[in-house]
Amino acid sequence: MRLFLLGLLAFFSQIIEAQNIITTEVHEPVDFVNPLIGSDSKPELSNGNTYPAIALPWGMNFWTPQTGKMGNGWIYSYAADKIRGFKQTHEPSPWMNDYGQFSIMPTTGKLVFNENDRASWFSHKSEIVNPYYYSVYLADYDVTTEITPTERAAYFRFTFPETKNAHIIIDAFDKGSYIKVIPKENKIIGYTTKNSGGVPLNFKNYFVIQFDERFETINTFNSTQLKTEQELTADHVGAVVGFKTKKGEIITAKVASSFISFEQAELNLKEIGSDSFETIKQKGRTAWNKSLSSFVTEGGTLAQNQTFYSCLYRTMLFPRKLYEYNKDGKPVHYSPYNGEILPGYMYTDTGFWDTFRALFPLLNLTRPDVNNEIQEGLVNAYKESGWLPEWGSPGLRNVMVGNNSASVVAEAYLKNQEKYKYDIETLYQALIHGANNEGPLKAVGRYGAGYYNSLGYVPYDVTINENAARTLEYAYDDFSIYQLAKALGKPNDEIELYKKRSFNYKNLFDPETKLMRGKNKDGKFMSPFNPFKWGDAFTEGNSWHYTWSVFHDINGLIELMGGENKFVIQLDKVFSESPIFDETYYGQVIHEIREMQIANMGQYAHGNQPIQHMIYLYDYAGEPSKTQYWVRETMNRMYKPTPDGYCGDEDNGQTSAWYVFSALGFYPVCPTCNEYVIGAPLFKKVTVNLENGKQLIINAPANSADNKYIDKAFLNGSEYEKNYFTHQDLINGAVIDFEMKNEPNKRRGDSKKDAPYSLSNE
Repeated sequence: MRLFLLGLLAFFSQIIEAQNIITTEVHEPVDFVNPLIGSDSKPELSNGNTYPAIALPWGMNFWTPQTGKMGNGWIYSYAADKIRGFKQTHEPSPWMNDYGQFSIMPTTGKLVFNENDRASWFSHKSEIVNPYYYSVYLADYDVTTEITPTERAAYFRFTFPETKNAHIIIDAFDKGSYIKVIPKENKIIGYTTKNSGGVPLNFKNYFVIQFDERFETINTFNSTQLKTEQELTADHVGAVVGFKTKKGEIITAKVASSFISFEQAELNLKEIGSDSFETIKQKGRTAWNKSLSSFVTEGGTLAQNQTFYSCLYRTMLFPRKLYEYNKDGKPVHYSPYNGEILPGYMYTDTGFWDTFRALFPLLNLTRPDVNNEIQEGLVNAYKESGWLPEWGSPGLRNVMVGNNSASVVAEAYLKNQEKYKYDIETLYQALIHGANNEGPLKAVGRYGAGYYNSLGYVPYDVTINENAARTLEYAYDDFSIYQLAKALGKPNDEIELYKKRSFNYKNLFDPETKLMRGKNKDGKFMSPFNPFKWGDAFTEGNSWHYTWSVFHDINGLIELMGGENKFVIQLDKVFSESPIFDETYYGQVIHEIREMQIANMGQYAHGNQPIQHMIYLYDYAGEPSKTQYWVRETMNRMYKPTPDGYCGDEDNGQTSAWYVFSALGFYPVCPTCNEYVIGAPLFKKVTVNLENGKQLIINAPANSADNKYIDKAFLNGSEYEKNYFTHQDLINGAVIDFEMKNEPNKRRGDSKKDAPYSLSNE
């Protein structure tokens, strides 16, 4: 027994040591991606709230194994043990749920179609999950299912046992669907209308499925009964086609869909054409390697590389393409705003409240070509709806607060100027319209715009929820408009108006508590005040989280707090306070609260977006070593390459983009300031292959778990004392050298001249 225990100990020691082995240069980054990270989640506790997206970068259609019931936003749960089908999905979040969805499921034996009856046991041990390929063994049917995608189509391969009763079920789901079997062509067509909102009345997702074998049997079904008709329309319909198979026989199905028409779905199927399954699989692998290879890491552990490239994969999923190519090869789209078929680009499935912070800055740094298409799509969205979407899925949704399209639009132009030709004037007018009007939904335009524009804040006592959060975000959004107005040469009075509004954050600063606090219409602060109360005046957070939401004028916030020392003390309290909370506004402990509570980082709630930039604010107060410490702590503790690897909702690439930026050694605290605040690099070397053909090389050869502090920094060979890099520094191509030590250098970056941009310093 003693020898056995010693052997077991040695075995586990080898596993741990393997995780700590320093890797050399990464050549095939897709092999480090684990799409299952974040999938071990549930409504009560999010470890990411992700599902394995089998897709191409920014692809229109995703595919995923479906373990949850039809309509359940938690499509795939790592803890589940049965698969109900393989689902085409457009879900950006389980809270937002899905649209344009249908599923395919192979079975053998007794003919069944109900999702509970057809569900099969499976094991993760018999599951292969890559971004470009999925395979699983369905134990109840002795069938292996494989999927490989294109942007708008997918190739299925089913390996059956010997049986006279092999079946493939097509489920078009409920809430209105259509199915038609065309036996002469070995084809099934149909449409699904199931959605969770944000669609016009004529919304349909049309699909076509082309099999390589003729059908031995044909059935259709409604929600409760099998039918013999070959065409069916009802609330919930589907089809079951049967085959006779030999042991190991493979049946394939090519699947494509369109939001435009059946004819367009047939055009989309040409993305596969005559290619084999293996060819499409290799094309998918190549596409992911090409996109992921914009970053080449060296000198990290296996776990760090897995986490980094898995996060990078997540930043390349949303917002997704909602456009298709017509017979002339021109981009066209079904408008999720007015239901018309129109020319041009369209992207959707992102919430700007989350993604303006780091996801869009990452696009502007590394893939401005993609963001150019997104901006063109925003022009179309404004023309088709009269508003910019703050949360689009696929059309306007009434979720979250703020007017953060201002940051997304302004940043793209400020960082690229005239490199890309899209209608920036129309987008500017869209920002002005959104900044001064309430929209058709509370989350469109600015809810409380009248109060904000007259009082300089949204009052607490006028039945407008989360008013302090709205005020703080509107002030930053005004700053973004101010920056864009200057760049476009707008009239001086217009420029000055938005500059003045940018200081509105000051109206909510309470000098007694040194925190942001809701204020009543009469100018008095709301009372009683509990800084640990979630919600109420704030959005998915409390005053400790939102006080730092002054992205554009941290120096102004420092002055309000009484200087750098008091500011740093207040920052420190975020980590030293107990993780107590008041959940009475919600009437329950929401998952974001629970994630903060269990993280053991005090009031720091990295699992949600409002505070994710706060760690970098020490750089503004002359104590960058504290930023370096907490950045590394957060990367090490809050991210793992495991199914429970996130510390809260991943949220369309935002929480992943935080990790990608932080691993490089800097972060865009204020996206429309055109600066990146320095943290602590994670790898010994990273090469960023920029879209313009230039390279950004970040060297930190002495980097290690202990050496997490920057002793010296060099930009293009010259010693560099500032606590930030400019966008121009990076986009022109640069070599950054960090000398890392295990003790902080408290003299580096301690001067006011080294601090990043603040509006009050203009």
